[in-house]
Amino acid sequence: MTEHKNVLGTKLVACCTSPMTGYYRDGYCRTGGQDYEVHVVCAQMSSAFLGFTKSQGNDLSTPIPQYNFPGLKPGDRWCLCASRWREALEVGVAPKIILEATHVRALEILSFSDLKQYELN
Repeated sequence: MTEHKNVLGTKLVACCTSPMTGYYRDGYCRTGGQDYEVHVVCAQMSSAFLGFTKSQGNDLSTPIPQYNFPGLKPGDRWCLCASRWREALEVGVAPKIILEATHVRALEILSFSDLKQYELN
């Protein structure tokens, strides 16, 4: 893997491998030319966020066996679209994020101060 940077300017670390996340399903929130939604924010799921994204038409909690997708539950980590995280922020349900595993491209859509405010400690 080519070295990718996180929002801190250091080497991007894996977000989660169980369940396997990332646009490329390699555990990393990295992006490429075909990733039009820019899945670069490593977030820890909360019930409030899962309910919100389901209400927006993106049900992340229901398993889809044919795609080997187990469905997410609160506490799971997942690479989110930067725009979806921003929408959740605007309505007060943004999940906590892992800065070391959030790709630097998130800063094209989100402010570092917003990301830092939601850092998982």
